[in-house]
Order: sequence, then C-alpha cells, then structure tokens
Amino acid sequence: MSQEEEYKKKLSPEQYNICRLGATESPFSGKYNKHYEKGHYDCVVCGQELFSSTTKFDSGTGWPSFHDVMNSKNVTKKDDYSYNVHRVEALCSKCGSHLGHVFDDGPKPTGNRWCINSASLEFVPEKT
Repeated sequence: MSQEEEYKKKLSPEQYNICRLGATESPFSGKYNKHYEKGHYDCVVCGQELFSSTTKFDSGTGWPSFHDVMNSKNVTKKDDYSYNVHRVEALCSKCGSHLGHVFDDGPKPTGNRWCINSASLEFVPEKT
C-alpha cells in the first residue's frame, strides 16, 4: 500500500483534503478555534509536535492561531501564490502535510500569526 493510500485510510475526508491536498477548513468551524486547554498540538498525520498552547491566541480570524512554533525545525515555510496573492504556507517538516499559513501581523514577541487548520492538528493535553 502506498503512503498516500495509508493516509486516506487514516484520515477523515476533511483531514485528507486539508493535509494532503492543501484545502482550508471554513472559518470558525474547526474544533480548536476556541480551544484553550493546556498542552500541545501535533500533526494529525505523523504526530510531530508543532505548537504549544502557551503561544495560542484569539486572532478573530476563525482559525486556531499561534504566535510561534514549538521547534522551528518541525515546520517548513513555502511561498504560496495561489489565488493570485503571495502567502507563506506552513507545512509539517516530517510528513509534508499542509497546516495553514503564517502571516506577519501577529502579537509580540514574534509578530507572527500562524493561522492553522484544526483538521491538521491533534491536541495532546498537558500531563498533571
């Protein structure tokens, strides 16, 4: 079985369309948009750690937003010119899954807004 066939079996149709085909979930529809439990968010496809709840903020855009990544080596940035506009796509560095986009209009200390699809994430609660 090919890697893509394995992904199709593992992921929901929405997760596959977003993570593997670069789609975007509708704003305000994702399960992590208003989620503020302590823990971290991993790639739903491969489990790589991506974002900490300590960097999550409400951007008002309708997607989970973070001002930083847990480890810069875990997320790859790629120029995206779809829709005739330049954006910077965020991808999981381990499996290449589409996560969302990063913009330079976020809060301090980084000034970044990592605008991420809930469907590309799996939340892992902080152990108490």
